Amino acid sequence: MNNKEMSIETMLSHYAEDRKNYYGAVVSPIYQTSLFTFDSMKAISEAFNNEQDSYIYTRGNNPTAKIAEDKIAFMENGECAKLFASGMGAISSAILSCVKTGDHIVAVETIYGPTISLLTDYLSKKFNIETTFVKADEEEIIKATKETTKLIYLESPTSLVFEIIDIKKVTDFAKSKSIKTIIDNSWATPIYQKPIDLGVDIVVHSASKYLSGHSDLVAGVIISTRQTIKNILRDEHALFGAKIAPLEAWLILRGLRTLPVRLRQHSESAMKIAEYLNNHKKVKKVNYPGLASHPRHALACKQLSGFSGLLSFELDASLEASHLFVDSLNYFNIGVSWGGFESLALNLARDGKDPSIPAGLIRVSVGLESTDDLIRDLEQAFSKIQ
Repeated sequence: MNNKEMSIETMLSHYAEDRKNYYGAVVSPIYQTSLFTFDSMKAISEAFNNEQDSYIYTRGNNPTAKIAEDKIAFMENGECAKLFASGMGAISSAILSCVKTGDHIVAVETIYGPTISLLTDYLSKKFNIETTFVKADEEEIIKATKETTKLIYLESPTSLVFEIIDIKKVTDFAKSKSIKTIIDNSWATPIYQKPIDLGVDIVVHSASKYLSGHSDLVAGVIISTRQTIKNILRDEHALFGAKIAPLEAWLILRGLRTLPVRLRQHSESAMKIAEYLNNHKKVKKVNYPGLASHPRHALACKQLSGFSGLLSFELDASLEASHLFVDSLNYFNIGVSWGGFESLALNLARDGKDPSIPAGLIRVSVGLESTDDLIRDLEQAFSKIQ
């Protein structure tokens, strides 16, 4: 069968596996080694001349990581992928590969918090790379560009409130101006959204989230053209030492094999919980693109083939009452991150010092527990607040 004819479910079990090379083992081995040796100086010289496809030193490539990278690239319809030690390792490297001193970036204002810190506290102050933050609207993004703009950085859906951007409109404009585009696709995963098909140049993920799915590792990944990944491997990846450990790459492989099944359950449960919250008298607003009430639901349905398990909602309550609500939950653990098997809840206002975040804004990551149990848990927490 042609590889492109495989379903994602089949591909994640079989693609990039070469079981005859590891004695028929159904699970690929962990190549827990720092270096690889050669029969001759000629052989090692040839490896250095083809470093992107060679195994020389695990800071560059490792066979365990390569299997996971090939599967992820296939899912994203990208030519190549590179795993990193964290999502921020991937995001930082992707951004740095596109800009230099004096360049300008346009970014959506509701992207991942540490990415905002990288752009404002680090790149701006140290390298005079200016970033203009705009609302999650394609017209605002286009309007904010200027002659020195070299990069547009996107999330869709965005963090916190899950806004939807017309990705194709942004990328069509960017290509006409030779501006690179990067998108964080962690929320949707390649199962539900394929940004490269919509014209995005570079896709990044926090592989700590749905790709691994078990809350037992931290990793990131970049997907793009072969040439782009070659350049990033040579510069940002190898020189910054942002490599992933073989064990963590192996754990990502384990997670990828069940990704479609897990995501279906996350999605099904999240939709039921979003609908429940949307009808609750103590909830002002639910932020979930899968709901028909979402302001850009039609565009979401056009760009996404499904909806994952992360959403937020705004309680009609004070900061103290919102904290009590979260503290009263039994099956939703309190913690950062998301995309694992466990359900999580977090009051995004935290101490209430950021006036841009409503006091009652709660983010929930819907895990793999019984949906009925989760709804009962939410109901009893609602009963604790006025």
